[in-house]
Amino acid sequence: MLYDIFLKPYESYSLLFIILEAIAAVFGIMSVWYARRNSILVYPTGIISTAMYVYILFVGGVYGDAVINIYYTAMSVYGWYTWAHMRCGEEKMPITLLGKKTWAFTVGFTAGNFCLFYFILEYLTDSIVPVLDAVTTALAFSAMYLMARKKLENWAFWIVCDVISIGLYVYKGLNVTALQYLVFLALAISAHFEWKRLYRIQQTEKRVRPDGTR
Repeated sequence: MLYDIFLKPYESYSLLFIILEAIAAVFGIMSVWYARRNSILVYPTGIISTAMYVYILFVGGVYGDAVINIYYTAMSVYGWYTWAHMRCGEEKMPITLLGKKTWAFTVGFTAGNFCLFYFILEYLTDSIVPVLDAVTTALAFSAMYLMARKKLENWAFWIVCDVISIGLYVYKGLNVTALQYLVFLALAISAHFEWKRLYRIQQTEKRVRPDGTR
């Protein structure tokens, strides 16, 4: 049974394809690990992974997630620049929370992307899972943008996206990627609490004057 679930789907793929998926998965996990640590290395490792996944996912027929990875690659370049150049005084870019207006924008952005990609996947492609594909696409678009802006809430979007993606990739026979997303899920949950801890430290430091007094 385990063979049928995890290995049999790869009988139709070339050795090169399997190796590419494994490399992309490793760099993807490295990227999320660096994100958890609030390290800018999240972006170069992420670019390698997502660029490779564009090819892998088009071959696998998961078109929505293929588009996600094109967006990931572009947003990784943007995030890399933003994290490197947007500073608060002499400090690196801080972790912040979504305000009411930004929440409204994020909800609208997510809903709009879902509608757009559902229409594309349902009527313009042969995707067999258009609803789930559109949901993960919309969630990932918002999560990647929020991460580039260092918003704590990005991890909530990633967690929901990862849960859905695990089932989607198993269904599509991309089981190495499904395992990768299981690791992503564990890291995203851990990262949410780590970023929350770092945010609290930042808030404490903001209340402390340079001489150590409050």
